[in-house]
Amino acid sequence: MTSTFKRPSLLLSLVPIILLVGLLALNISIFKDSALMGPNQIALFISALAASVIGLFFLKVPYAEIEKKVIHSIGLSMQANLILLVVGTLIGLWIFSGIVPAMIYYGIKLFNPSWFLPLTCIVCAVVSIATGSSWSTGGTVGIAFIGVGQALNIPTPMVAGAVISGAYFGDKLSPLSDTTNLAPAMAGVDLFTHIRYLLYTTAPSMILALISFTILGYFYSGDSGDVSQVNMVLTTLESTFNLTPFLFILPLMVFFLVAKKVPALPALVFGALMGAVFVLIFQQELLRNMLGEEYGVKAIYGKLVEIAHSGFKIKTDKDIINSLLTRGGMGSMLNTVWLILMAMIFGGVMEVTGMLEEIGKAVLKMVHGSASLIAATVSSTVIVNLTASDQYLAIVLPGRMFKPTYEKFNLAPQNLSRSLEDGGTLTSVLVPWNTCGAYFSTILGVSTAAYLPFCFFNLINPFVAILIASIGWKIEKLNREPLLDQNLNVASELG
Repeated sequence: MTSTFKRPSLLLSLVPIILLVGLLALNISIFKDSALMGPNQIALFISALAASVIGLFFLKVPYAEIEKKVIHSIGLSMQANLILLVVGTLIGLWIFSGIVPAMIYYGIKLFNPSWFLPLTCIVCAVVSIATGSSWSTGGTVGIAFIGVGQALNIPTPMVAGAVISGAYFGDKLSPLSDTTNLAPAMAGVDLFTHIRYLLYTTAPSMILALISFTILGYFYSGDSGDVSQVNMVLTTLESTFNLTPFLFILPLMVFFLVAKKVPALPALVFGALMGAVFVLIFQQELLRNMLGEEYGVKAIYGKLVEIAHSGFKIKTDKDIINSLLTRGGMGSMLNTVWLILMAMIFGGVMEVTGMLEEIGKAVLKMVHGSASLIAATVSSTVIVNLTASDQYLAIVLPGRMFKPTYEKFNLAPQNLSRSLEDGGTLTSVLVPWNTCGAYFSTILGVSTAAYLPFCFFNLINPFVAILIASIGWKIEKLNREPLLDQNLNVASELG
């Protein structure tokens, strides 16, 4: 399509990217962590406008073509947006039903001081899978384990590394995580295919990380100390919810549907609806305490709908529990949906004007096969984390830029979505000026430079991803002949 218009130069193609990075840096300096709540979306929209102006007035691309491409681009993301909205509802109802609290409760029960570091990593992974949020995990049970580690005389940076490794492992594999939904949306693959494919790089990385923490823990096993913070979490969960192993029936049912290849959206809708049923079955006492004298069919319906759209909210005398379990709801996903829409607008304009292709061609000159393409993708996500200071954009920008290239190399989209997470999601917390790095260093009370050497999972995973690509293991192909011969020099093919 772009051959009928004036072709952009590489320098001109980089103008919207440079503008976007500049606006994102300005947003971070002004809005700090709140940059994710709207300013970054506006930055994407302004950059899309700039790209449109370049396309209209310099490249002579008709407005109708730009608008058509933008609408088409947005349409590609609608399945992911629908899934995100359902996931928000599911989170709220699964917390209310006791499913998420039960996961946290039984996860913490695994705690044993003699295996403190590896078990801290495992428990944080369980909590993060249950909640879909590395930030919530780090800001709640992560803080508790920091306190326990200090009581056991274990160096705080080591504990922080175990917390972050576990939190990001769970965040990366949880279908409730926004980044786990965002990556397949950018690549064009369904959620559960993406998660299954993640296991090939994530599982070996986690095993290596746990071995590292076990060895480290041998030298820093600590002394017996006060574990009152962990016990407090357990006691509060027990007194607030009716916790029973029977609550795990619903997650197992959802996992069964996934194993039977049921599409993600209906499987998650089923999980959300059954979450409301589990509230009525297992949390009658909690319902009565919340509704008081208004308890009745109408009030129960109203409370379930309220949690479905606004999330679960709880008030106990323990701030750590309130922070961990006050979340979810369809409305909680709107910022991520907004980000996806703005990203698809920006990507659509960059694509129809030929600027995205021009940048991709420049990168392709350094690519000679699937291994180097995946390595380039992972490296690009790290660069965006360093420059744009945001893990979401580290997924969005390379995702939009590399998608056509993966198709040219006959690589299935799950290769791209996996690479985006292997680099973009995991390295964000290692950058001090990135939103994730700033957040974790603040809440855990440890500088990024101090905990970085002990974030074994985050450090190992990108290299495992590149290693697996280099040996050609689990590199899924498209069901068609490749458009480019991977053994040829791509630069000469593109002229």
